[in-house]
Amino acid sequence: MTIDAPADQRRPAAPAERLLTAPILPTLIRLAIPNVIAMVGTAVVAIAETSYIGRLGTEPLAAIALVFPFAMLTQMMSAGAMGGGVSSAVSRALGAGDRTRAGVLALHAIIIGVGAGLVFTLAMLLFGRSLYALLGGRGEVLEQASSYSVVLFSGAVSIWLVNTLASVLRGTGDMVLPSATLLGIAALQIVIGGVLGFGLFGLPRLGMPGVASGQLIAFSLGALFLLAYMASGRGRLTLRLDSFVFQRPMFVDILKVGAMACLSPLQSVLTILIFTKIIATYDVATLAGYGIGSRLEFLLIPIAFAFGVASIPMVGMAIGAGQVARARRVAWTAGAVSALILGLVGLVLAIRPSLWVSLFTSDPAVATAASSYFNWAGPGFAFFGLGVTLYFASQGAAKVGGPVLAATARLVLVAIGGTALVASGAPASALFALVLVAMVVYGLSTAAAIRLTRWVK
Repeated sequence: MTIDAPADQRRPAAPAERLLTAPILPTLIRLAIPNVIAMVGTAVVAIAETSYIGRLGTEPLAAIALVFPFAMLTQMMSAGAMGGGVSSAVSRALGAGDRTRAGVLALHAIIIGVGAGLVFTLAMLLFGRSLYALLGGRGEVLEQASSYSVVLFSGAVSIWLVNTLASVLRGTGDMVLPSATLLGIAALQIVIGGVLGFGLFGLPRLGMPGVASGQLIAFSLGALFLLAYMASGRGRLTLRLDSFVFQRPMFVDILKVGAMACLSPLQSVLTILIFTKIIATYDVATLAGYGIGSRLEFLLIPIAFAFGVASIPMVGMAIGAGQVARARRVAWTAGAVSALILGLVGLVLAIRPSLWVSLFTSDPAVATAASSYFNWAGPGFAFFGLGVTLYFASQGAAKVGGPVLAATARLVLVAIGGTALVASGAPASALFALVLVAMVVYGLSTAAAIRLTRWVK
């Protein structure tokens, strides 16, 4: 069954019309700024939680390192991968002037989000402990990781719902409310996690489960707020359950982008884990130096993410309206801005790595390793930013196959090249050069995929 929208609903809403005609660069910047602010809030939460857990003891600090990759995978899949598929489908419907279809897509997106959240909850409750043991968790560290994980992933549905609903709103061109909601969630998470973790104000000291409860409660409240807001009719789309009917094409429209895009975060996590394991075969100073360098990469990713997510509704609406040339200009503009910003940071640190390294260590051996990392990898940041942003832009066009293959090429290059370099007794600098090559391959391959793929409505 399909829905034919009334004539007065088969035209772009005013926000969609503005995104179809507004100047590209200023609009991208305006849409990206709220996302950057929200990502900063997320970074503050990570810092605060690490601080909390560090005060609880060494074992909890080691435990969080075991859980962190899976927590990041949940966020990356729900916000950046499947979330991109949701934003893409909604924006393409709005670009075609079909607001009724966009509203129905939003309801199907919620179903996908709930289902995916339940899958994460069941998987981590059943197999989480075994996974942490496989990663090296033992004794008290394994116990702490398991207790934190049980509470955290019990709220996976809330995490998926928040990111799904935020993606629906972004698909309409509304970047402010999702970002404000995420900032509110971040603030609540810090406060609640600290209070319950340390037992402040007369409450029992719950330790690691208390810190995890901060995220569970904050995201649950955030999900309820977004559901209430969208059901109230105050947003650009209204959730209407009274006439809802399951429609397979709606699921296909979202999943043809989101399901494929979910491979990218998996590849990213695998790339990090593999390279970290390879670097760990060298001395402690080299591993610590790489840690200092990779920390900056994590802080720069939100910039590429912000411009990439901002490009999705602009690309999607242009594709929906049949303006393919404009969609491509949006993608290339977003990619160029991201590459310019990350590239400038990379070049500055390649020349003067002490600007960053001195903030974290005074140990000569660690500083030397970190400086070597930036000398080699810094020039590749531009290509990394280009690839990440174009990956999101391709979601707007519902053409993610090429960018996902580019990420696969990066993963294979790091795994095979890194193993070969270690086997040959190459110095750590050769591995850092491999990081540069992998970033260049990823960025150029993604750009080539965008250039060669035919974007059609």
